[in-house]
Amino acid sequence: MAVNRQNIGIIGAGRVGAVLGAALVNAGHRVVAAVGVSTASKTRAEQLLPGVALLPADQVAASADLVLLAVPDDMLAGLVNGLVETGALRAGQIVAHTSGAHGLAVLAPVSTVGARPLALHPAMTFTGTAVDLGRLAEGVSFGVTAPDELRDLAASLVADLGGQVEWIAEERRPLYHAALAHGANHLATLVNEALDRLRDAGVRHPEQVLAPLLGAALDNTLRLGDAAITGPVSRGDAGTVAKHLQALNEVAPESVPPYLVLARRTADRVIAAGRLRATDAEPLLDVLSTVPAPRTVPATGTVPATGTVPATGTVSAPRSTRRKAKGTGGKA
Repeated sequence: MAVNRQNIGIIGAGRVGAVLGAALVNAGHRVVAAVGVSTASKTRAEQLLPGVALLPADQVAASADLVLLAVPDDMLAGLVNGLVETGALRAGQIVAHTSGAHGLAVLAPVSTVGARPLALHPAMTFTGTAVDLGRLAEGVSFGVTAPDELRDLAASLVADLGGQVEWIAEERRPLYHAALAHGANHLATLVNEALDRLRDAGVRHPEQVLAPLLGAALDNTLRLGDAAITGPVSRGDAGTVAKHLQALNEVAPESVPPYLVLARRTADRVIAAGRLRATDAEPLLDVLSTVPAPRTVPATGTVPATGTVPATGTVSAPRSTRRKAKGTGGKA
């Protein structure tokens, strides 16, 4: 149970705010009020924060010792300014946000009234249901940016949530958040692309095919880093990659550019790691420097043979990639 019990107001009973509020209540804190405007937010609050009053933002802020702002990144600055301008905040309050992209700068206005800022971001994907409480309890890292006088309190709150603190410098918040979005959000896109292409290939249950493969790949990567990279790019199999590009172009040409970008980055990493010799990578990089000609259907309804054209625009092979192949490899 919490040693320093806080009266908490939650502005934004969305997927993150409602779940964190419920977890803090379970840890012995008290959620005194919350903001829930949409039907989904009201329903979520009823399920996760039963008995908590739903009030306007200024009243929620005025009733709490710790005000937790759990709103979309682009809304945060306007919300902070509004709370300050309406006099909803007071000296001694703690105003914390859950944004990964922002640090303390966005909370600067609260200092003008004597409130104290805190950035507290859980590195987790939320569903907004009780399932998230179990995931939090398993241990989640929190990217925390805090003034020196709030570090102990921040660490205590994270501990109450069952998490671990990762201290993130103010100027590193955008990079920290970019890394998380690149890893988690783009992973979801990549997996959905793979599911779609398996369906195109006639696989009836693509999720069953991918689950063990992706589970092992993720586990190996987290443990072994670049040593976990496998597949045709890591072996320099230019012919196989060329067939991949041809097949994708025939069925889903929109998948060709992301495949090329990721294949080139994979090549960069295996070359830099010494897994693929630069000279052996030349045929592969030649394939990755061209893209299949767009598939077209003439008026007769026949599909012409597909050739290749030099890569241009956003899908062209980076010059740095070719320089790395001729040298000792770039830094991964």
